[in-house]
Amino acid sequence: MAKVGFIGVGNMGGPMARNLVNAGHQVKVHDLSAEAVNFLTQAGAEDAGSIQGAAGGVDVLVTMLPTGVEARTVFLDNEAIGAADQDTILIDASTIDVATAREVHAAAAAAGRRMLDAPVSGGTVGAEAGTLTFMCGGDKAVFEEAKAVLGGMGKNLVYCGGPGMGQAAKICNNMIAGITVQAVAESFTLGETLGLDRDTLFNVLSTSTADSWCLRNLCPVPGPAPATPSNRDYQPGFAAALMLKDLRLSQAAAQLAGVATPLGAAATATYAMHIANGGGHLDTSSIIKIIQGDKD
Repeated sequence: MAKVGFIGVGNMGGPMARNLVNAGHQVKVHDLSAEAVNFLTQAGAEDAGSIQGAAGGVDVLVTMLPTGVEARTVFLDNEAIGAADQDTILIDASTIDVATAREVHAAAAAAGRRMLDAPVSGGTVGAEAGTLTFMCGGDKAVFEEAKAVLGGMGKNLVYCGGPGMGQAAKICNNMIAGITVQAVAESFTLGETLGLDRDTLFNVLSTSTADSWCLRNLCPVPGPAPATPSNRDYQPGFAAALMLKDLRLSQAAAQLAGVATPLGAAATATYAMHIANGGGHLDTSSIIKIIQGDKD
């Protein structure tokens, strides 16, 4: 079992760290929220007290942070890289921009530290269940060594390539998800407006060429798929505000790469309107509200 430091134990990081504790790893945690830290200490983790405290004396340091700004703050400004032992593996599980991921990788390499960018897919449900997909960028030998810890939090561990390639895979994945959820929402809105029964439409779509993970797991209307967030007043598995964040990352990367992504741009604009109307705290599938003209 490994000694693990974990920085950022909120809605995603909290259950991930708890799963590491349950897997038998020795875990110490740090977060700006004392309540979040207290929750983890009650589950068997240790309060690291600071960023440097979490980074020092561990085999692996995992971070789950909101944006690239916080990643720079933790790794560079607060010197988590320097506080880590020479043989510590640094794993940033945050979803951030590719440029920042590569910048942090470069700083780690300059300090003689090993690092992976390893954003996740699966939302809070996957974090709780320990079934997340990790998309990892960095040295493959480091990825292989890190599997022992990553496997305590996720089911699918995918090596995507060099520094920043985990982030690249994540934003490509979520751009498709954002576009697809919007397309499903538009289809249900159109179908019901034309007089189609929603259960009938779901049965057709789920057994035809329109079938998708998003349709089955994020059906935007209550009824046809009982386990989806639409049946729980859109309580989030993955909040719309987070989808907008990832869509904006995809558009920033597309602009940097000189690649046209018109559907990604359209989905970004739609989610931006939804968040502006107060829907950011709701599940991604609540995008149907803006399509239907719901201002709530």
